[in-house]
Amino acid sequence: MSEKVQVKSGGIGLGGILFIVFLVLKLGVGNTAVMGWSWWWVCAPLWIPVALFLGIMVVILVFGLICAGIAAMLK
Repeated sequence: MSEKVQVKSGGIGLGGILFIVFLVLKLGVGNTAVMGWSWWWVCAPLWIPVALFLGIMVVILVFGLICAGIAAMLK
């Protein structure tokens, strides 16, 4: 008996949709840009999740190093 495996794609996601919306608003139609935002903020939906993840990892690493240091001092 053969089984069919169904593969689902994750899709574009909320960050991708926000980036496209901000990009269209930044570029506008012709020379009529609706937003005067910096390109950093237009691309923010792409880099903010990565920055948050890296920030959380740094906090976890620092907390782990502090706990390891305290444990070594108590021995």
